[in-house]
Amino acid sequence: MVTTYLVMLTAIVFLPVLGAVLVLCVPREKEDVARYITLGATAGVLTLSLLAFLTPLGGSFDYQGEAAAHMQYVFNVPWIPSFGIEYFMGADGISMPLVMLTALICLLAAGASWSVTKHVKAYCVLFLLLETGMLGVFLALDFFLFYVFWEVMLLPMYFLIGVWGGPRREYAAIKFFLYTLVGSVLMLVAILMLYFASDLTDPALRPHLGQCGLTAAVHARAEAGMDERLAGRAVAPLHTFNLLALAQVGQRTEQFGENLQWWSFLLLFIGFIIKVPSVPLHTWLPDAHVEAPTPISMILAGVLLKMGGYGIIRICYPICPHGGYDLAYFVCLLGVVSMVYGAFAALAQKDFKRLVAYSSVSHMGYVVLGLGVWSATSGTAFNPDYWNMGVQGAMFQMIAHGISSAGMFFLVGVIYDRVHHRDLDAFGGLFARMPVYTALSIGIFFAGLGLPGLCGFIGEVLVVLSVWNYSYVLAVISAAVVILTAAYILWTVQRVYLGAEYKGPHGEALLPTTRRENAIAGVLFTLAILFGVFPNTFLLRYMDKTVSRQVSDLAQWTKLVKEAVPHTGAGEALAETQTQIPSLAKGGFDIARTQAP
Repeated sequence: MVTTYLVMLTAIVFLPVLGAVLVLCVPREKEDVARYITLGATAGVLTLSLLAFLTPLGGSFDYQGEAAAHMQYVFNVPWIPSFGIEYFMGADGISMPLVMLTALICLLAAGASWSVTKHVKAYCVLFLLLETGMLGVFLALDFFLFYVFWEVMLLPMYFLIGVWGGPRREYAAIKFFLYTLVGSVLMLVAILMLYFASDLTDPALRPHLGQCGLTAAVHARAEAGMDERLAGRAVAPLHTFNLLALAQVGQRTEQFGENLQWWSFLLLFIGFIIKVPSVPLHTWLPDAHVEAPTPISMILAGVLLKMGGYGIIRICYPICPHGGYDLAYFVCLLGVVSMVYGAFAALAQKDFKRLVAYSSVSHMGYVVLGLGVWSATSGTAFNPDYWNMGVQGAMFQMIAHGISSAGMFFLVGVIYDRVHHRDLDAFGGLFARMPVYTALSIGIFFAGLGLPGLCGFIGEVLVVLSVWNYSYVLAVISAAVVILTAAYILWTVQRVYLGAEYKGPHGEALLPTTRRENAIAGVLFTLAILFGVFPNTFLLRYMDKTVSRQVSDLAQWTKLVKEAVPHTGAGEALAETQTQIPSLAKGGFDIARTQAP
């Protein structure tokens, strides 16, 4: 059955592929035509996303009612039925903002791609395939499909850095590829571990099958298997790659033992923090950023790093809560170390682009810290409020960093295209020569600094406040990082824009920015202001109910399973979980919306 949701989300994900096919049909010498097709495809994705999620034309994405807490726009079609692999997609308050961010950054990066003059046709094809991979990651609800999109993203980025990058582009591309490939292999091992340990015929899942988005056929097989097991007959296990079903298995049954969850969480977490990236698995990022062309640096910082944070919140914690609980302090400590290390490393840089790259390591540390603040324990009477604040702060920080970091890399690229160097000590006095560029630069760099009234402030404050109830030491250190951030941002602004005079080569090329450049930077600066002044209107209200439900479910799981009172057995605790955690039947989706032919 072809549904509105299937057509809508499929169009959003695969429109760039259609654009890539059209680019392939363009004669090689028609470079501007290829550029405009790429720009049109990315604009089409953003338009479709706006229509789908922010207007009634897409089915009215609910961010206020009961459905707002659950997965929406769900469709499920069998893809490889013999292994339970499905073409299964949907969106909620976690994935929707990231889809919108991806569509926006790709459109702006396409506008910034006019500076690319080598092999333009091939560049445009790879650029569009990269966008499809990123969009698919944020919308896929089948673990196998998620992994396919994750890998689809890898090869285009490798070639975009390796062919169109700077002098050390081959080294940077291979380093990026190897790091990401190692993470992918670890992720694949965890996927297989969870798949073969899962069984949808477990009777404990019966109250929760409606929350899994199963096709009618799989739902019927699961219920029939449950009936057979309750009758005492042997039943072959019904394995699944369904992310929603795996989350129910991890929290509602004993199928995934503590050891399995612990190791699965660790393997998945390593795979995802390579992408974030966190110390000590961050070393590929500065090299990739420095060598990548400006539009690819924008996508790398604005979107690709968010895929790691998304994987942690979407997969690690819901499916492997035992691992998340046991490793909570380790996750938080890793986030704080990344924040401090990235800030000090940025202070030590003399390469403008490398400084911005290390600032990304520091800022993404807030994301890891906010996600790891598992403060809903017996010591706080299982109150999920602070953890909820941390996760929402981490989500806000991902979007805010996507805006500010993409802007910073674009602005570095603008000046590099003119003077062909990034030596901070050779800059100075740009304000007098390029006043509009300087104004936009200072505004976007201050957004990265976390200045109140700009987008970077909200996420950082929410994360720091959430940590105070978890660890005073980590809270104090994370708050102090703001001082380090201000130090390297203000020092950069002083050296580049406010110095006495420009001391580097090609001073005659320091001409005012073009309308195209001003438009790209202006959009990002405007969004930085809007997100900073109206955080609830433009972002928090969309993610609030989804994040709150996930955190509340895990807090309830902590109370009834992980920290259950001694006289309560695991089976009793799980049974109590089934009765106390409300069903999702009234919100989100039901089986009728996900039936397949």
